[in-house]
Amino acid sequence: MIQIVDSRTIEAGVRAETMHAVAARIIPVELDFPEPGPVVRGRLADLGELRISSIRSNGPKVERTPILARDDLAPSLMLGLQVSGSSLVVQDGREAVVRPGDIVVYSSTSPYTLADSEGYRQHQFRMPLERLALPRDVVRQVTATRLSPGHPVASLAAGYFRQLAGRPEAFAGAAADAVSRSSMELIRAVISTHLDVTSAATKAASEATLQLRILEYVRAHLGDPSLNAARIAAEHHISRRQLYNVLAEGGISLGDWIRSHRLKACRDELGSGLSQRVAIASVAQRWGFRDPSSFGRLFRAEYGLSPRQWRQTATKAQPDSAPGSHSSFQCSKPER
Repeated sequence: MIQIVDSRTIEAGVRAETMHAVAARIIPVELDFPEPGPVVRGRLADLGELRISSIRSNGPKVERTPILARDDLAPSLMLGLQVSGSSLVVQDGREAVVRPGDIVVYSSTSPYTLADSEGYRQHQFRMPLERLALPRDVVRQVTATRLSPGHPVASLAAGYFRQLAGRPEAFAGAAADAVSRSSMELIRAVISTHLDVTSAATKAASEATLQLRILEYVRAHLGDPSLNAARIAAEHHISRRQLYNVLAEGGISLGDWIRSHRLKACRDELGSGLSQRVAIASVAQRWGFRDPSSFGRLFRAEYGLSPRQWRQTATKAQPDSAPGSHSSFQCSKPER
Protein backbone atom coordinates (compact mmCIF):
# COMPACT_ATOMS: atom_id res chain seq x y z
CA MET A 1 0.00 0.00 0.00
CA ILE A 2 1.23 3.48 -0.90
CA GLN A 3 -0.05 6.60 0.84
CA ILE A 4 0.57 10.14 -0.41
CA VAL A 5 1.21 12.69 2.33
CA ASP A 6 0.62 16.39 1.66
CA SER A 7 -0.11 18.76 4.52
CA ARG A 8 -1.60 21.29 2.08
CA THR A 9 -4.67 19.07 1.69
CA ILE A 10 -5.40 19.13 5.45
CA GLU A 11 -7.36 21.83 7.26
CA ALA A 12 -4.98 24.18 9.08
CA GLY A 13 -6.61 23.67 12.49
CA VAL A 14 -5.89 19.93 12.56
CA ARG A 15 -2.77 19.87 10.41
CA ALA A 16 -0.23 19.41 13.24
CA GLU A 17 -2.30 16.71 14.93
CA THR A 18 -2.74 14.87 11.63
CA MET A 19 0.96 15.01 10.83
CA HIS A 20 1.79 13.54 14.25
CA ALA A 21 -0.61 10.69 13.45
CA VAL A 22 1.11 10.14 10.10
CA ALA A 23 4.51 10.08 11.78
CA ALA A 24 3.24 7.54 14.31
CA ARG A 25 2.46 5.20 11.44
CA ILE A 26 6.18 5.21 10.68
CA ILE A 27 7.36 5.22 14.31
CA PRO A 28 6.02 7.16 17.32
CA VAL A 29 8.14 10.29 17.75
CA GLU A 30 7.87 13.87 18.97
CA LEU A 31 7.89 16.46 16.18
CA ASP A 32 8.91 20.09 16.36
CA PHE A 33 7.24 22.28 13.72
CA PRO A 34 7.90 26.01 13.37
CA GLU A 35 5.15 28.60 12.98
CA PRO A 36 2.80 28.83 11.17
CA GLY A 37 2.69 25.01 11.24
CA PRO A 38 3.76 21.83 9.47
CA VAL A 39 4.69 21.64 5.82
CA VAL A 40 5.01 17.97 4.95
CA ARG A 41 5.09 16.23 1.59
CA GLY A 42 5.99 12.71 0.56
CA ARG A 43 4.69 9.18 0.64
CA LEU A 44 4.62 6.03 2.72
CA ALA A 45 4.80 2.52 1.34
CA ASP A 46 4.74 -0.99 2.75
CA LEU A 47 6.69 -3.72 0.97
CA GLY A 48 6.28 -6.88 2.99
CA GLU A 49 7.80 -6.18 6.40
CA LEU A 50 9.67 -3.14 5.09
CA ARG A 51 8.02 0.22 5.71
CA ILE A 52 9.30 3.05 3.52
CA SER A 53 8.82 6.74 4.18
CA SER A 54 10.07 9.33 1.76
CA ILE A 55 9.27 12.61 3.48
CA ARG A 56 10.33 16.24 3.29
CA SER A 57 9.12 18.52 6.05
CA ASN A 58 9.90 21.84 7.68
CA GLY A 59 10.27 20.16 11.08
CA PRO A 60 13.81 20.83 12.33
CA LYS A 61 13.74 18.05 14.95
CA VAL A 62 12.43 14.50 15.24
CA GLU A 63 12.81 12.91 18.66
CA ARG A 64 12.18 9.42 19.96
CA THR A 65 12.02 10.20 23.67
CA PRO A 66 12.97 7.83 26.53
CA ILE A 67 9.27 7.23 27.24
CA LEU A 68 8.50 6.43 23.60
CA ALA A 69 11.52 4.13 23.40
CA ARG A 70 9.76 1.94 25.99
CA ASP A 71 6.49 1.68 24.04
CA ASP A 72 4.93 -1.49 22.63
CA LEU A 73 6.37 -1.13 19.14
CA ALA A 74 8.19 -4.29 18.07
CA PRO A 75 11.95 -3.58 18.21
CA SER A 76 12.79 -2.02 14.88
CA LEU A 77 15.76 -0.72 12.97
CA MET A 78 15.51 2.42 10.86
CA LEU A 79 17.88 3.05 7.99
CA GLY A 80 18.06 6.69 6.94
CA LEU A 81 19.32 7.82 3.54
CA GLN A 82 20.00 11.55 3.46
CA VAL A 83 18.43 13.18 0.40
CA SER A 84 19.81 16.73 0.53
CA GLY A 85 21.50 19.13 2.92
CA SER A 86 22.84 17.65 6.13
CA SER A 87 21.35 16.40 9.36
CA LEU A 88 22.57 15.39 12.80
CA VAL A 89 21.69 11.95 14.17
CA VAL A 90 22.17 11.33 17.90
CA GLN A 91 21.79 7.96 19.63
CA ASP A 92 23.60 5.74 22.14
CA GLY A 93 26.10 8.46 23.06
CA ARG A 94 27.20 9.10 19.46
CA GLU A 95 26.57 11.87 16.96
CA ALA A 96 26.80 11.60 13.18
CA VAL A 97 26.45 14.32 10.56
CA VAL A 98 25.04 12.79 7.40
CA ARG A 99 25.08 14.40 3.97
CA PRO A 100 23.42 13.50 0.64
CA GLY A 101 23.91 9.82 -0.14
CA ASP A 102 25.05 8.93 3.39
CA ILE A 103 23.48 5.99 5.21
CA VAL A 104 22.83 5.97 8.95
CA VAL A 105 20.90 3.58 11.18
CA TYR A 106 19.05 4.13 14.45
CA SER A 107 17.04 1.78 16.61
CA SER A 108 13.57 2.12 18.14
CA THR A 109 14.76 0.60 21.41
CA SER A 110 16.68 3.62 22.70
CA PRO A 111 16.09 7.39 22.46
CA TYR A 112 17.32 9.21 19.38
CA THR A 113 17.20 12.67 17.85
CA LEU A 114 17.30 13.75 14.21
CA ALA A 115 18.03 17.45 13.76
CA ASP A 116 18.16 19.54 10.60
CA SER A 117 17.68 23.30 10.65
CA GLU A 118 16.24 23.17 7.13
CA GLY A 119 13.76 20.39 7.94
CA TYR A 120 13.64 16.62 7.71
CA ARG A 121 14.99 15.33 4.39
CA GLN A 122 15.55 11.59 4.54
CA HIS A 123 14.30 8.41 2.97
CA GLN A 124 13.65 6.06 5.89
CA PHE A 125 13.30 2.30 5.87
CA ARG A 126 11.94 0.55 8.96
CA MET A 127 12.19 -3.19 9.54
CA PRO A 128 11.83 -5.65 12.43
CA LEU A 129 15.13 -5.85 14.28
CA GLU A 130 14.86 -9.61 14.63
CA ARG A 131 14.86 -10.03 10.84
CA LEU A 132 18.41 -8.75 10.63
CA ALA A 133 19.62 -11.82 12.58
CA LEU A 134 22.37 -9.74 14.18
CA PRO A 135 23.02 -9.52 17.95
CA ARG A 136 21.60 -6.40 19.59
CA ASP A 137 25.04 -5.37 20.83
CA VAL A 138 26.35 -5.52 17.25
CA VAL A 139 23.55 -3.28 16.00
CA ARG A 140 24.16 -0.92 18.91
CA GLN A 141 27.74 -0.42 17.72
CA VAL A 142 26.60 1.17 14.46
CA THR A 143 23.70 3.41 15.51
CA ALA A 144 24.31 7.11 14.78
CA THR A 145 27.30 6.21 12.61
CA ARG A 146 27.88 6.93 8.94
CA LEU A 147 28.14 3.44 7.51
CA SER A 148 31.38 2.90 5.63
CA PRO A 149 31.23 5.93 3.32
CA GLY A 150 32.69 4.87 -0.03
CA HIS A 151 32.63 1.18 0.87
CA PRO A 152 31.42 -0.92 -2.13
CA VAL A 153 28.58 -2.56 -0.19
CA ALA A 154 27.46 0.75 1.35
CA SER A 155 27.62 2.46 -2.04
CA LEU A 156 25.52 -0.32 -3.55
CA ALA A 157 23.03 0.01 -0.69
CA ALA A 158 22.73 3.78 -1.13
CA GLY A 159 21.93 3.43 -4.83
CA TYR A 160 19.55 0.55 -4.25
CA PHE A 161 17.57 2.25 -1.50
CA ARG A 162 17.41 5.49 -3.46
CA GLN A 163 15.75 3.59 -6.32
CA LEU A 164 13.45 1.76 -3.93
CA ALA A 165 12.25 4.99 -2.30
CA GLY A 166 11.83 6.67 -5.68
CA ARG A 167 9.58 3.99 -7.19
CA PRO A 168 8.08 1.76 -4.49
CA GLU A 169 5.06 1.03 -6.69
CA ALA A 170 7.35 -0.80 -9.13
CA PHE A 171 8.22 -3.32 -6.42
CA ALA A 172 4.76 -3.82 -4.95
CA GLY A 173 2.44 -6.76 -5.45
CA ALA A 174 3.75 -10.29 -5.62
CA ALA A 175 7.38 -9.13 -5.50
CA ALA A 176 7.00 -7.13 -2.27
CA ASP A 177 8.04 -9.90 0.12
CA ALA A 178 11.08 -10.80 -1.98
CA VAL A 179 12.14 -7.15 -2.14
CA SER A 180 11.66 -6.84 1.62
CA ARG A 181 13.85 -9.87 2.33
CA SER A 182 16.57 -8.75 -0.09
CA SER A 183 16.57 -5.27 1.43
CA MET A 184 17.09 -6.64 4.93
CA GLU A 185 19.88 -8.89 3.71
CA LEU A 186 21.58 -5.90 2.15
CA ILE A 187 21.31 -3.87 5.36
CA ARG A 188 22.77 -6.80 7.29
CA ALA A 189 25.65 -6.92 4.82
CA VAL A 190 26.31 -3.18 5.20
CA ILE A 191 26.44 -3.47 8.99
CA SER A 192 28.51 -6.66 8.98
CA THR A 193 31.10 -5.39 6.52
CA HIS A 194 31.32 -2.04 8.32
CA LEU A 195 32.17 -3.73 11.61
CA ASP A 196 33.84 -6.82 10.16
CA VAL A 197 32.11 -8.58 13.07
CA THR A 198 33.48 -12.00 12.22
CA SER A 199 34.78 -13.47 9.02
CA ALA A 200 31.93 -16.00 9.08
CA ALA A 201 29.25 -13.35 9.53
CA THR A 202 30.73 -11.15 6.83
CA LYS A 203 30.97 -14.08 4.43
CA ALA A 204 27.37 -15.09 5.15
CA ALA A 205 26.15 -11.53 4.61
CA SER A 206 28.10 -11.27 1.37
CA GLU A 207 26.69 -14.54 0.07
CA ALA A 208 23.16 -13.59 1.09
CA THR A 209 23.28 -10.40 -0.99
CA LEU A 210 25.20 -11.82 -3.97
CA GLN A 211 22.14 -12.17 -6.20
CA LEU A 212 21.00 -8.65 -5.37
CA ARG A 213 24.46 -7.22 -6.01
CA ILE A 214 24.68 -9.02 -9.35
CA LEU A 215 21.33 -7.68 -10.51
CA GLU A 216 22.14 -4.13 -9.39
CA TYR A 217 25.42 -4.33 -11.32
CA VAL A 218 23.62 -5.57 -14.43
CA ARG A 219 20.94 -2.88 -14.07
CA ALA A 220 23.64 -0.19 -13.91
CA HIS A 221 25.28 -1.49 -17.11
CA LEU A 222 22.23 -2.32 -19.22
CA GLY A 223 23.27 0.16 -21.89
CA ASP A 224 26.62 -1.56 -22.47
CA PRO A 225 26.27 -3.94 -25.44
CA SER A 226 29.39 -5.83 -24.32
CA LEU A 227 27.77 -6.86 -21.02
CA ASN A 228 27.98 -10.65 -20.73
CA ALA A 229 28.13 -13.48 -18.21
CA ALA A 230 31.93 -13.68 -18.17
CA ARG A 231 32.30 -10.00 -17.32
CA ILE A 232 29.57 -10.09 -14.67
CA ALA A 233 31.10 -13.16 -13.03
CA ALA A 234 34.58 -11.61 -13.05
CA GLU A 235 33.30 -8.41 -11.44
CA HIS A 236 31.91 -10.50 -8.56
CA HIS A 237 34.89 -12.88 -8.30
CA ILE A 238 32.86 -15.97 -9.10
CA SER A 239 32.75 -18.45 -11.97
CA ARG A 240 30.15 -18.27 -14.72
CA ARG A 241 28.71 -21.53 -13.45
CA GLN A 242 28.29 -20.04 -9.97
CA LEU A 243 26.75 -16.93 -11.52
CA TYR A 244 24.09 -18.98 -13.27
CA ASN A 245 23.45 -21.05 -10.12
CA VAL A 246 23.00 -17.96 -7.93
CA LEU A 247 20.50 -16.46 -10.36
CA ALA A 248 18.70 -19.77 -10.86
CA GLU A 249 17.97 -19.83 -7.11
CA GLY A 250 15.73 -16.82 -7.74
CA GLY A 251 14.24 -18.28 -10.92
CA ILE A 252 16.21 -15.81 -13.06
CA SER A 253 17.62 -16.48 -16.52
CA LEU A 254 20.40 -13.95 -17.11
CA GLY A 255 19.81 -13.46 -20.83
CA ASP A 256 16.04 -13.14 -20.43
CA TRP A 257 16.44 -10.72 -17.50
CA ILE A 258 18.81 -8.45 -19.41
CA ARG A 259 16.67 -8.49 -22.55
CA SER A 260 13.45 -7.81 -20.63
CA HIS A 261 14.90 -4.87 -18.69
CA ARG A 262 16.52 -3.38 -21.79
CA LEU A 263 13.20 -3.58 -23.62
CA LYS A 264 11.40 -1.98 -20.69
CA ALA A 265 13.93 0.87 -20.63
CA CYS A 266 13.36 1.43 -24.35
CA ARG A 267 9.58 1.26 -23.89
CA ASP A 268 9.69 3.82 -21.08
CA GLU A 269 11.90 6.20 -23.07
CA LEU A 270 9.88 5.89 -26.28
CA GLY A 271 6.64 6.46 -24.40
CA SER A 272 7.83 9.37 -22.28
CA GLY A 273 7.41 12.08 -24.90
CA LEU A 274 11.09 12.99 -24.53
CA SER A 275 12.27 10.96 -27.53
CA GLN A 276 9.99 12.28 -30.28
CA ARG A 277 12.92 13.78 -32.16
CA VAL A 278 15.27 10.90 -31.47
CA ALA A 279 15.58 8.00 -33.90
CA ILE A 280 14.21 4.74 -32.54
CA ALA A 281 17.46 3.06 -33.51
CA SER A 282 19.35 5.53 -31.31
CA VAL A 283 17.14 4.72 -28.32
CA ALA A 284 17.67 1.00 -28.92
CA GLN A 285 21.44 1.44 -29.21
CA ARG A 286 21.54 3.47 -26.00
CA TRP A 287 20.09 0.45 -24.19
CA GLY A 288 22.42 -2.15 -25.64
CA PHE A 289 20.65 -3.27 -28.82
CA ARG A 290 23.10 -3.19 -31.73
CA ASP A 291 20.75 -4.45 -34.47
CA PRO A 292 17.64 -2.28 -35.08
CA SER A 293 15.82 -5.08 -36.92
CA SER A 294 16.39 -7.55 -34.11
CA PHE A 295 15.30 -4.93 -31.58
CA GLY A 296 12.07 -4.34 -33.49
CA ARG A 297 11.22 -8.04 -33.54
CA LEU A 298 11.99 -8.46 -29.82
CA PHE A 299 9.95 -5.38 -28.90
CA ARG A 300 6.90 -6.57 -30.87
CA ALA A 301 7.16 -10.06 -29.36
CA GLU A 302 7.29 -8.59 -25.86
CA TYR A 303 4.63 -5.87 -26.13
CA GLY A 304 2.50 -6.69 -29.19
CA LEU A 305 3.37 -3.40 -30.93
CA SER A 306 6.30 -2.19 -32.99
CA PRO A 307 8.47 0.48 -31.32
CA ARG A 308 7.01 3.09 -33.69
CA GLN A 309 3.43 2.03 -32.98
CA TRP A 310 4.07 2.14 -29.24
CA ARG A 311 5.57 5.64 -29.41
CA GLN A 312 2.60 6.90 -31.45
CA THR A 313 0.08 5.23 -29.13
CA ALA A 314 1.73 6.51 -25.96
CA THR A 315 1.95 10.04 -27.37
CA LYS A 316 -1.75 10.09 -28.27
CA ALA A 317 -2.66 8.84 -24.80
CA GLN A 318 -0.97 11.81 -23.10
CA PRO A 319 -1.50 14.81 -25.42
CA ASP A 320 -1.35 17.33 -22.59
CA SER A 321 1.66 15.85 -20.85
CA ALA A 322 4.64 18.10 -20.61
CA PRO A 323 8.09 16.59 -21.04
CA GLY A 324 9.11 14.90 -17.84
CA SER A 325 5.55 14.54 -16.50
CA HIS A 326 4.26 11.21 -15.27
CA SER A 327 1.43 9.25 -16.82
CA SER A 328 -0.43 6.18 -15.66
CA PHE A 329 -0.77 4.94 -19.24
CA GLN A 330 1.17 1.72 -19.66
CA CYS A 331 1.82 -0.72 -22.43
CA SER A 332 0.70 -4.18 -21.47
CA LYS A 333 2.20 -7.41 -22.62
CA PRO A 334 0.03 -9.38 -25.02
CA GLU A 335 -1.64 -12.49 -23.72
CA ARG A 336 0.42 -15.57 -24.34
